[in-house]
Amino acid sequence: MSEEFYRIKRLPPYVIAEVNAMRAAARAAGEDIIDLGMGNPDLPPPQHVIDKLCEVAQKPDAHGYSQSKGIPGLRRAQANYYARRFGVDLDPETEVVVTMGSKEGLSSLATAITAPGDVVLAPNPSYPIHTFGFIIAGATIRSVPTTPDERYFESLERAMAFTVPRPSILIVNYPSNPTAETVDLAFYERLVAWAKENKVWIISDLAYSELYYDGNPTPSVLQVPGAKDIAIEFTSMSKTYSMAGWRMGFAVGNKQLIAALSRVKSYLDYGAFTPIQAAACAALNGPQDIVQKNRELYHKRRDVLVESFGRAGWDIPPAKASMFCWASLPPALREMGSLEFSKQLLTQAKVAVAPGVGYGEDGEGYVRIAMVENEQRLRQAARNVKRYLQSMGVNTGPDRKAAGN
Repeated sequence: MSEEFYRIKRLPPYVIAEVNAMRAAARAAGEDIIDLGMGNPDLPPPQHVIDKLCEVAQKPDAHGYSQSKGIPGLRRAQANYYARRFGVDLDPETEVVVTMGSKEGLSSLATAITAPGDVVLAPNPSYPIHTFGFIIAGATIRSVPTTPDERYFESLERAMAFTVPRPSILIVNYPSNPTAETVDLAFYERLVAWAKENKVWIISDLAYSELYYDGNPTPSVLQVPGAKDIAIEFTSMSKTYSMAGWRMGFAVGNKQLIAALSRVKSYLDYGAFTPIQAAACAALNGPQDIVQKNRELYHKRRDVLVESFGRAGWDIPPAKASMFCWASLPPALREMGSLEFSKQLLTQAKVAVAPGVGYGEDGEGYVRIAMVENEQRLRQAARNVKRYLQSMGVNTGPDRKAAGN
C-alpha cells in the first residue's frame, strides 16, 4: 500500500498556512495580533440580507437538498447584475451557474476541463487556486507575468511558440489578487482576439469587481463582443457584500464551459443551503448602497494604510483596486525574504501579513497587506511596524530614501 499520493506529492508546503498557524497560536496565547494577512472582511452583510436568510430558514421545506447549479431565482439575479453593471446579456439557464465561492468553482472547472499533461497559462504571482486547482487536476502550469503590458503579450506568444503541448487555457485575474493591478477594456479586447487566434479558453476571476478606487469601474472580459465564444468568468459575493463565510459565487459565460462545470458539480455537491441562496438573491436584487459604502470604506482604509505606514518608514504603493496592497519589503530588509520578514513582523510587531512567496516565486520580495482592520487598528499597526523597523536598524526618518533605506 503506497503512503505517497500522486496529487498530494504535487502540492508544495503552503507557506501562507505557516504564518496563519503562528498567528493562531499567538492569539491563543492572548497576544493582540493585528491581522492584515487574510482577506477576511470585518464588516457584516446588509441587514436585509441577514433578515432574508432568517426568514427562509424558518420555512419547514427549506432544509432539504438544494440545486447544484443554483436556484433559478439566483441565476436570474446574477444575469440581471451583469446586464446592469456590464451591459452583458446572459441566459440564466445555460450561461450562469452558482458556485460555493469562486474558489470551489475554479477547482471544479479545472476538474471538468483539464486532462493530465494539459498546459495552463497562469499568472505569477497568483492566488493559489489559479495554479493549484489545475495542478491537482493533473495539468502543467506555465507562468506568465501579472503586469498587463507589452511584456505580458510577449510572454503569451513565447508560450505558444515553445510549449509542448500548446497551452489550451489562460487564467486572468484583474483586479489582481495579490498585486491589485487593473486592466481596461482595450486589454481584454486584445486578449480575446489573441485567445481566438490561438484556440485558448480564457478563465477570468473577477472577485474584486466592485472594489476600485480610481473612479473607473473595472471591466468584465465578457464586455468584449464575441468573448462568450471562448471565456468564462467567476465572481464572488464575499467582498462585495461582506459575505465571505457564506461561500457564494458564480460562473458565467461560455455555454460549453458552464455545462462542463455544472455536470461535474452535479456529482460533487447539492448546492449551497437554500436560505443562503435566497439571501444572495436579496443582496443582488435589493438596495445597492452597501456596494458603494464598502468601496468608500476600503478606499479610506487604503489611504490611511499608505499614509501611516509611510510615516513609519515603509512606503506602500496605493492599490488601484481590491482589498489588498502589494508592497515590497523595506530595502534594508529585502535579503531576509518575504516569509522570514512576515514571521518577524508577526512575532515582534504583532502584525500579520501574507508573504509574497506564497503566491508564486515572482512574489518573493513582497508581502500582501489586507485592509480588513479599521483605521485605528491600521494606525496602531503602523506604530508597531515603526518600532520593529527601528529595532532592526532601519532608518525611519524623512531622509530614509536619500539614505537608501
